[in-house]
Amino acid sequence: MKPLFHPRVEDLDLSTILHACADPTRLRLLADINAEPGKTCGTFKTELSKSTLSAHFKVLRESGLIRQDLGPGNSRLNWPRTAEVHSRFPDVISAILKSTTRGSGWS
Repeated sequence: MKPLFHPRVEDLDLSTILHACADPTRLRLLADINAEPGKTCGTFKTELSKSTLSAHFKVLRESGLIRQDLGPGNSRLNWPRTAEVHSRFPDVISAILKSTTRGSGWS
């Protein structure tokens, strides 16, 4: 399996982060990951297809908002990069997370 791309802290881009958070589904995923670090991709309660969910995780990962590591089998563990984003853009991530309520209506 090829390694996943995770941007370095100094390469984090504010417009890319804001774009990733512009989608309500990704915003809810981010809130859930921050509330339950290490959660695997298959444990999110949603009716979205695996491919759609995977695309959302990719946007979050490539924006630098989350880190994904290989878990048991072929699962991926999701970790927030809150402290890293905060070190580059102070208070942006906390403002973004305050704008959503965890677990509010998956579509």
